[in-house]
Amino acid sequence: QVQLVESGGGLVQAGGSLRLSCAASGRTFSSYAMAWFRQAPGKEREFVGAISFTGGSTVYADSVKGRFTISRDNAKNTVYLQMYSLKPEDTAVYYCAAARRATSEVGDYDYWGQGTQVTVSS
Repeated sequence: QVQLVESGGGLVQAGGSLRLSCAASGRTFSSYAMAWFRQAPGKEREFVGAISFTGGSTVYADSVKGRFTISRDNAKNTVYLQMYSLKPEDTAVYYCAAARRATSEVGDYDYWGQGTQVTVSS
């Protein structure tokens, strides 16, 4: 079992930055790939990016490539999403998730956090 708790969301102006954190419980964190997804009101949950269990490999959605960076600290059981140059269309609830391999598919992820709201004002 892995329990995930996101933090760091908030209100930011367009062009600003935020860093989200996702703290995981359990001693097996380092054996899971981690990902960030987001869901805007009335829309399906969409993939943002993922990182391999070692942190050596990352993949991003085209919509955030070059603006968002995922990293992880296995010693702290934490994964981060650093977001730069935020746009109003980035407004959503952001979720972290854990899976045995890094994919972009919602259905591949076994564990989810409760989400943290990010609102970008224009």
